[in-house]
Parts: sequence; structure tokens; C-alpha cells
Amino acid sequence: MDEFLYPVRVYYEDTDAGGIVYHATYLRWAERARTEALRALHLPHAEMASQHGAFLVVKRVEVEYAKPARLDDLVTVRTRIRHVGAALDLDQDVLLDHEMLAALKVRLVCVGANGLRPRPVPEPWRSALRARIAPPENAA
Repeated sequence: MDEFLYPVRVYYEDTDAGGIVYHATYLRWAERARTEALRALHLPHAEMASQHGAFLVVKRVEVEYAKPARLDDLVTVRTRIRHVGAALDLDQDVLLDHEMLAALKVRLVCVGANGLRPRPVPEPWRSALRARIAPPENAA
């Protein structure tokens, strides 16, 4: 799995008064897509917390908005792993019929539940994520 696709229907609650998706909604969708991507790998957040006392948190996110999503659109959040090391770097794109609406660059770090100090991503998450690093977009 070089990428994980998560479909999202735009509901009224996601939009402003004009029926345009509110900018922070894209962050919620990206969070859900990351959670579902881990679940699809049989590596849910809850297991990392219960078995290792650790969880992933957002350290940085950059969003570039290209076009608006609108009420009732069916969009897709595409998640790609770019790097797994001390941090986990992801690209997440929100697409409508393969057209880019928003591009997110996300950096996650693993922290311990006690003290919230950075720590390495535990196994088997680390190996599973490394095995799914997406090739560069221009690679054939």
C-alpha cells in the first residue's frame, strides 16, 4: 500500500454559510484518514497506547488550498508515507475526481503517554510504516 484512500462526503456541518468547506475541516478529514490508514494496516492507535504507552501526535502541518470543496461533494483523502525516522512525514491530499483541492504536509512524532516526551515509534508500527513508504511522484 503506497497510498491509502479515504472517502469523505461533505455535510452541511463541514461548510460555512456559503456551502464552502471551512478550512479547518480539512484537518479533521486528514486526521480521520491517518487513523483509518493505521487501522487498515492492523495497527490501530489504541494498541500503540495500550501496549506501548505511546501515541502519535502532530508536530507540524502545512496546508495549501487550491480549490474549495462544496456541500455534498464526495472527496477523497489520499495519504502517502514519505519518511519514517525520528519523525513520520506524510503527504495528504484532498481530491475531487482526481483534482487537487488541498495538499497537506504532515509531520508526526511518537510520544510516551507519561510526560509526553518524544520516543521512537514502536514495533511493529515502525517496520510496517517503513515498508509502505511511497515512491517519489515522478518515479515510474
